[in-house]
Amino acid sequence: MPDDDPGPAVPRSSAVLSRVRAWVDPLVVMIVAVLVVGLLWPARGGFAEVLEVVRTGAIVVLFFLYGARMPTHEVLRGLRNWRLQGSMLAATYVVFPVLGLAAQLVPDAFLAPELQTGLLYLSLLPSTVQASIVFTSLARGNVAGAITGATISNVVGVLLTPLLVTLLLGATTGGLDAGSVRGVVLQILLPFVAGQLVERWLGPWLRARPLLTRVCDRLVILLVAYTSVSEAQATGAWDHVTLAALAALVVVCSVLLAAMLALTWWSGARIGLDRGDRIALLMCGSKKSLATGLPMAAVLFSPVVAASVALPVIVFHQIQLATCAVVARRLGAVG
Repeated sequence: MPDDDPGPAVPRSSAVLSRVRAWVDPLVVMIVAVLVVGLLWPARGGFAEVLEVVRTGAIVVLFFLYGARMPTHEVLRGLRNWRLQGSMLAATYVVFPVLGLAAQLVPDAFLAPELQTGLLYLSLLPSTVQASIVFTSLARGNVAGAITGATISNVVGVLLTPLLVTLLLGATTGGLDAGSVRGVVLQILLPFVAGQLVERWLGPWLRARPLLTRVCDRLVILLVAYTSVSEAQATGAWDHVTLAALAALVVVCSVLLAAMLALTWWSGARIGLDRGDRIALLMCGSKKSLATGLPMAAVLFSPVVAASVALPVIVFHQIQLATCAVVARRLGAVG
């Protein structure tokens, strides 16, 4: 009988589920979940120390796998791609600072002056390394170019960021952050080189098992997301911020990220980069490093100023992770 026929309900349910899957990114859901966990149950004491070791180990393993999986000729091609590397540096240290200066025009009634200062400081930071490369990989972009560009950005940033901060913010530097250089070398370059040394033997096996690297990708992103918000919560960096101020900061950071994503994608096409290079420029040129930004803030500013300056870096970091997860997944699906 027609009344007993449940057939039409199945297609409707399937259509709803299909629409939900199309609009809800599982990685974003996981990132939001770990952010909530970090706010409610931040890592403290010995657990925080263990978690830091675990995150460092995961990053080392991830970049070893990148090196072992990637054919050496692709790495050498990435090093020779000066047009890509130059456009990444220009996006990070020219275009981004110009937008950071433009953010100083936001009325004080909308965004507090100390948060405006934090946005300018954010714009002077180097690109994030692991997140840029991970998202380039997820989007099926030029991973070799991303590794080279993000690493060069960080090495240059150790020198250039304090100089730009001194010039534009008038901060008195207390020395360069040698720990950032050491971290890039020990956690990124050396594991990658070690992977390249065994690529001849391990590479074919890894390329036949892409799920292994994808799992490591996601674990690193979630560890970075949790530990960053956990550190902010544990140190009380957000205690003095009202919901209205936080909402305004989120809006400005979102506009800043959207502008950089649009500019890097558009400019990549204008200078003739292929799709893989455009993705690498998009992911590396639109991001800023929390791992470099927070230690540098402690060196460049007094403790009181550093806490306020750090907040835009933390907020932007979370927005870029969630947004670029969606962008990378969409690009990877059509790549």
